[in-house]
Amino acid sequence: MPRPRLDQVDAMRPMKQAGVISTHVLTFFAPAAASVSTSAVMLLSHFSREGFFFISACMLTFAYQDIGRRGLGRFYRRRLISVAIPYLCWSVIYFLYLLPTAHYASAAAALEHFAKEIATGYYQLYFLIVIMQYYLVFPLIMMFLRRARDHHGAIIVIAALGQVTLMTLMHWKVVPLLRTGWVREATPYAFYLIGGSVVAFHLDAVDDWLRRHARLVIALTAAAALAAEATYFLAETGVTTALGSGNDPFQPSVIPFNVGAIACLYLAGVALVKPERSRRVRAAVRSGSDNSFGIYLAQMVFITALTWLGWAKLDSVVWWPLLCAATVVIVYLGCVALTSLLARTPLAVPLTGRQRQPWATLAPRRAAAPLAIPP
Repeated sequence: MPRPRLDQVDAMRPMKQAGVISTHVLTFFAPAAASVSTSAVMLLSHFSREGFFFISACMLTFAYQDIGRRGLGRFYRRRLISVAIPYLCWSVIYFLYLLPTAHYASAAAALEHFAKEIATGYYQLYFLIVIMQYYLVFPLIMMFLRRARDHHGAIIVIAALGQVTLMTLMHWKVVPLLRTGWVREATPYAFYLIGGSVVAFHLDAVDDWLRRHARLVIALTAAAALAAEATYFLAETGVTTALGSGNDPFQPSVIPFNVGAIACLYLAGVALVKPERSRRVRAAVRSGSDNSFGIYLAQMVFITALTWLGWAKLDSVVWWPLLCAATVVIVYLGCVALTSLLARTPLAVPLTGRQRQPWATLAPRRAAAPLAIPP
């Protein structure tokens, strides 16, 4: 079966990482006095985590949808090298980086905290805990999806209904146990993981439909965003909490927006990699895609450093939305620079998940690396 190109999906990765950074920047640098408006923005920016899992599952399925028993060793070996090892390395880096300001009561307390972080994931690194859970069952999911090829539509519908039901139970605490630690488990993201895998089987058809209905997709996504925000402000102003409340990333009212935002992100990727785009733009997109995993891994190095430098105090002279926007740009470009350098050193694999790149490809205009399969 001919495989479609993944350029458009690949181009989603740097934009999705910008969304992740935006959420974390708002968390650290938005003033407390703006908590209502900040939470309203974060309600929508949380879609980046669902986008992370959708894109990862889509590209992984594209590369391994025909996986069988003979390919299991290679599959898990590559996942270990490209994801598990960087996860462990960056866990150590963050532990040591934050050690001077942690003020542990003893060395034993420090080691205990470190062991906990390894098990649960430091801050954004828990995403990798979730995706590695998906890796464990991935071959079985591929076997199921291949055999159920004629029923993928029904699978998506069932997964969507399951997502709505689970989010409702979690958000309204119908079953309180579901709230404990589930952010670090794959189950709350199953719909996006399965959706990404199913889309990979039908990428040509999905691409064609989205291109033909681009305006409709954008309009529906905007409507879904307005509906989610209306739900938030109805609860925030005390009108009603019947539809949910807060900027909980598992808020059921935001599910339609998440789906639409992922679709819009794909359409943005389509626009960015059009043949008529200049070589410089396409090279910049490629550089962002190649460095996207490193951006994700390294972002808290720069956010934490800015926090230590008292960056948030600038909101007294700079309007906080502009300050946060500038911070996103600074963190993003800092991560690109750091990752680009690390990818050309002997530490490329353990710190970026990529094979070592030649120094001659450092300038984006000269970057022409083949498509990489992200975690």
